Amino acid sequence: MTHNGALDWMLSEALAVPETLHAILLTRDGLLRAHSQGIARDEADRQAAALCGVISISRSTTGFCSHRGDGAEPTWRQTLIEFDDAFVLLIAAGDGSYLAVSATDRVDLEACGFRMQQLVERLGSAMASPARQDAGNPA
Repeated sequence: MTHNGALDWMLSEALAVPETLHAILLTRDGLLRAHSQGIARDEADRQAAALCGVISISRSTTGFCSHRGDGAEPTWRQTLIEFDDAFVLLIAAGDGSYLAVSATDRVDLEACGFRMQQLVERLGSAMASPARQDAGNPA
């Protein structure tokens, strides 16, 4: 399942918080599922691939936060990247999908994260990207 434009409209809701810039929905494989109007398709594709790597690295550090004593590692929920004058927020958005929003340094991070969570809760099943299945046919 890749980008076909059908889900682009839903990302405008994630940008309702002042100072947000762009939003993309990506799969666990780094494929673009949807992007907001303000970002070009090629740039959104590039960011989906890059952010997939960021999420993978973030998820692999859960052992660093392990504190329960039972050996269980915590579940990854979100990653925040901070720049001099901007942020990128990444959250899980349904089975095998992630939602990323960029914003200026003037954004209300709490409001932005809350809006993203609301969007995921409301549209989670549409955002899901189940793992690709091998059809058993040779390529």
